Amino acid sequence: MTIKLNVKQRANTVGTLRFVCVFLMETLARWIPTTPEMEVKMLFSRQVWRMAQQADRLGRRARELRAPLHYSRPPRSDFLGALKQLAAVSDTIDRIDGFHDVALPSLAATYRAYLAETDRLTDEPTVMIIEQALSEIDTMRRERNDWGSEIPKARATDSSALKAARQAVGAVKDIVDQSEQAA
Repeated sequence: MTIKLNVKQRANTVGTLRFVCVFLMETLARWIPTTPEMEVKMLFSRQVWRMAQQADRLGRRARELRAPLHYSRPPRSDFLGALKQLAAVSDTIDRIDGFHDVALPSLAATYRAYLAETDRLTDEPTVMIIEQALSEIDTMRRERNDWGSEIPKARATDSSALKAARQAVGAVKDIVDQSEQAA
């Protein structure tokens, strides 16, 4: 029998996932005014809303897990640093690729890891929230590719800024800090 997450660990993970969703939402919101292409602004705007919805559902779930309403818990410092590095990219293509091909897959992997660690019966509300979030991530990635010819296509090779951000995000395997000091 495998060990499943206890309620506190679930709340910590949900709070961390919420933090990441809010961070990504705020990053997109900061990018919108400084991105020159109107179509990209529109794409990012839609995705700000989707990330806000994920953050809101996770925040309400945290309360059900005995944490404060809209509980946010920072991820491990190495992952937070990687997110900040990703948020600092300034080129439009780097931003599009960084969000869709780096941040979203990392978030999806964390969601899937949570699903593998939790008891799907006793934690069914969180499971449902995460399954919906995974579907939304698939939609956002599909939108990036289907939005139209006005959205710049990915480069054959990453710029140095995106390559560094991709490596930093990829180097972190566990984003949730379960220690008491992280609270």
